[in-house]
Amino acid sequence: MADDTSFDLIVIGAGPGGYVAAIRAAQLGLRTACVEKRGTLGGTCLNIGCIPSKALLHSSHVFDAATSGFDRIGVKLGKVDLDLAAMMSNKDKVVTDLTKGIEFLFKKNKVTWLRGKAELVSAREVKVTGDGGEARTYTATNIMIASGSDVARLPGVEIDEKRIVSSTGALALGKVPKHLVVIGGGYIGLEMGSVWRRLGAEVTVIEFLDTILPAMDEDVAKQMQRALTKQGFTFRLGTKVLTAKSSDKGVTLRVAPSKGGDGEELSCDVVLVAIGRVPYTHGLELKAAGVALDDRGRIKTDAHFHTNVPGIYAIGDVIAGPMLAHKAEDEGAVCAEIIAGQSGHVNYDAIPGVVYTHPEAAAVGKTEAELKKAGVDYRVGKFPMSANSRARTNDETEGFVKILADAGTDRVLGVHVVGADAGTLIAELALAIEFGASSEDIARTSHAHPTLNEAVKEAALAVDARPIHI
Repeated sequence: MADDTSFDLIVIGAGPGGYVAAIRAAQLGLRTACVEKRGTLGGTCLNIGCIPSKALLHSSHVFDAATSGFDRIGVKLGKVDLDLAAMMSNKDKVVTDLTKGIEFLFKKNKVTWLRGKAELVSAREVKVTGDGGEARTYTATNIMIASGSDVARLPGVEIDEKRIVSSTGALALGKVPKHLVVIGGGYIGLEMGSVWRRLGAEVTVIEFLDTILPAMDEDVAKQMQRALTKQGFTFRLGTKVLTAKSSDKGVTLRVAPSKGGDGEELSCDVVLVAIGRVPYTHGLELKAAGVALDDRGRIKTDAHFHTNVPGIYAIGDVIAGPMLAHKAEDEGAVCAEIIAGQSGHVNYDAIPGVVYTHPEAAAVGKTEAELKKAGVDYRVGKFPMSANSRARTNDETEGFVKILADAGTDRVLGVHVVGADAGTLIAELALAIEFGASSEDIARTSHAHPTLNEAVKEAALAVDARPIHI
């Protein structure tokens, strides 16, 4: 009979990186356990992040279209009412169904779920403490840390998940706020701002920098700000939040120019703090095992996810790189393969990022600013969605596809998309970068007509200054 306290691999964290790593390791024949303190599997992404936010984004988009968009295409509706409770219930059902699906996959692949909070006792031992305080120590030949990330806090702004909320609280508001202030103009802030704007809230975005989506290409950021402004967003760029005081009546913020100047007060009903995320290593007792951190609190790893301690690995949001669920998934699968004796790597230039607003924004590879800074000679091909036939038939003409290719080799270096289904369109371009494709390779690939993907082909043709439809 197998020892139920000894494993080939213990994965700490059952988010996208952790659960994928555990399943892949089990597929490769490793006796695998996964520690998760939450009552459901799936981590932040499935429980309080990616999945519930996308459910609300879809529902709010349908509601917004029904109240203000269907008439343009000849669909006349009567009075449209919002049932926020039903919308939230649908969101919760989606989450429940998917988290239960992971439980099924664990059982199918014989992954042991160790329920409780993990703590490293040594380089080979993990103590798991359950909700009732009961603790048990397990041993493993290998340990993989996939504990994810937590909400970044802002000094002077205390999150109470009632009036001043994180993304978690923003997913569960009991009513539509009259005025929502979003601190942070990144992915999360714009997505959650879109949900509540569509449902009737006035939305003000306060961003410390002079641009929203600062990690994305400048053309994308400008287009997205124009699009969201037309939808009713108000942007306060180059502005910092000094304090936020909550009361029964609402929240009063003290704001000032980022570069210095007089401050002013701003009142609202709810504040969403969305300034990013930080690695979650609290309570893991990494020092007990001698695991080293960098100056940003991330676990140091090499190219194969080894920490400085033999047998201990780390992936996902706790290590360097973009905090994206699919990045963590790729790292988890590859790390499991390396532990099992195989080889593998993650091409970080081919990891896409998507903002699920409407229109969507998506990118993979390098931005123009990055190429200029690196001194790379490149060419640009850009095609507007307004010239794409399917975008016109769908009444979705906002946006563009922009391809950056090496001027000498024509190899695709980066692609930036704004438009409907940009998050789907970007997959073709991620594949192109993964396989080292040229813009001519994309241009000479047949794209079905009429599809939004034809804009990708036209942008590739535009790199060589030969687009057909503009």
